[in-house]
This record gives sequence, structure tokens and C-alpha cells, in this order.
Amino acid sequence: MPKNRVIPFGYCMRNGEITAEPKEVYAVSTIFSEYLKGGSLLQIAKLMESEKIRYTADSEKWNKNMVKRIIENEKYLGNDKYPRIIDENIFKQANEKRVRKAAALNLICDDLKEIRRIAYCAECGGKLFRKTNGKGREYWNCSNQGCFKFEYRLTDQMIIGAVLTAMNSVIANPNLLDTKDEICTYKPTSSILRQQNEISRMTDSPQVDFEKVKSEIFRLAEMKYERCTYSDKPQKTAELVTLFINHNQLNTLDIGLFKSCINKILISRFCTIEVEFINGIKIKNTIRRENDEHSAECKDNTCENADS
Repeated sequence: MPKNRVIPFGYCMRNGEITAEPKEVYAVSTIFSEYLKGGSLLQIAKLMESEKIRYTADSEKWNKNMVKRIIENEKYLGNDKYPRIIDENIFKQANEKRVRKAAALNLICDDLKEIRRIAYCAECGGKLFRKTNGKGREYWNCSNQGCFKFEYRLTDQMIIGAVLTAMNSVIANPNLLDTKDEICTYKPTSSILRQQNEISRMTDSPQVDFEKVKSEIFRLAEMKYERCTYSDKPQKTAELVTLFINHNQLNTLDIGLFKSCINKILISRFCTIEVEFINGIKIKNTIRRENDEHSAECKDNTCENADS
């Protein structure tokens, strides 16, 4: 296993003093130059390996973290008894770029935070994660290691586009939100009917046992209560219709409206995105995709009510 460096790359100890190591100074200069030209940390690491430059005395292996540490190291400016080997302006430009790239990779807007909060895999129900690759291109996938991975690169714009399509669809046609559910339903069973008949028989008897009849009536009430179902879907549907009726078509995501009306986003590895509203209605977007040698990106949304 390679030993960690005691003295930073670019320097060595001679006669008890820290001095520059010419070959490593050349490598440090090359790293800063390539980074400012647009090279990635990984690309630069591979370049160092191809030029047979050793990061440590017993290893030629490089990785992007080694390159990153070199770009961040302020000792190259001539600090703490280390001779200067990098111009201050070059060091500043490289690290400003590094900070910008780090911010760009980690930055996620409020809209996407809300989408990520309710985005789930349609296959296993697991939460989706969002990452960016080395080129800064975002992609989404299922966080469940045992689930199938998406067969295409899912982008932020594809998800936002699917949500906008679903919301604009119900703005254009609020009938898509109709669940056909009733607030309260009651379906008697054969046991309930038998209990009713038994109570009728008991009350028609010449000698009525009032205590027993009362007990059986209470039992009948319990049986009926158990068969009653309550649904808040009609109320939620009314809320949605109020939100969407006469609403203008959306060109960009209205995050307030989104939070008020969307319950869940289900995304399939087969390139379909379902937007579930708070009343349970799902609007499905089937997205066509085109394959290339690198990835398959979805093109053109078509929308339908998944419950129809």
C-alpha cells in the first residue's frame, strides 16, 4: 500500500531544507494549466499516470482527490517556508473555478427540492435520488439497490415537463380530476340483514325481552358502522377544481400550486412518469425516447388519465 506523503507534492527535503522538486513542479504547473483549460480532475489524474509521474515514491497511481488537493494547496504560493511554485493569479483563478463547479454540482433549486421530496420509483416504491455526473449533467434513479435502474437518463427538465403537462391537462379539462367517489358509502352484508330480521322477529313476539332487543340493536349498529366507509376524495377533488378552474396555462412551474395539489410523482424505468394529485387521480406521461451511444433521453410528452 502506498505511503502518504509527508511533504506536499512538488517539494522535497534537501540538507534539512524544503526545496522544489523540478519534475514535480512541472507536474503541478501542468495540473493548474490543464484545469484552467477545462480538464476534469479525473482527466488530469489520468494524464499524470500517462506521463509516468509518481505521486508518491512507490506509486504511479493517481485519482481525482490527489489532483484536487494539489489545486487547493496554498503552500504553492510560498507559505510556511515552502518556496513559491505557482503564480498567485493562476492559483486564484483555478480555485475560483473549483468553487464555482462545486456550487453548480451541489446546487438544487427549491422547485427540484420539492419534486425530489415526493418522487418515487414506480417499480418498487423507493425514493428517487438526484446526482450529477462528471460533466455536470444531472440524472435521477431509484435509491433501492435491489431495484432495476432506469434505462434512460432522466433529467430535471423531463420531470418538470411531465408535471407541467399534467397540471396543464387538468387546467384545460378539470373533468380529469373526477374520482367518481362518494363521501360516505354503506353496503349491508348478509349478516346485517339476518340481524335486522332477528330484531324484527324479537319485537313481533308477544313477550318482548326489551333488554335483549336493546343489546341486539346495539350490535346491529356496530355491524352497520363497520360497513360504512368515508372518503375525503370528493372534498379534495372540489379543492383541486377550485385551484385549477379558470387558471391560465403554466409555462413554468408554480411551486405554490404544485405543493397544494400534487401528492406523489411515480417514475418508471420504462420512461413513464405518473403525477398523482391529492385526490388520488394519476395523470400519466408516456415519454418517447431516442437512444444514442451514451444515453437515452426522453422526448415529447403525451398525457392521459392513468385511471381512465
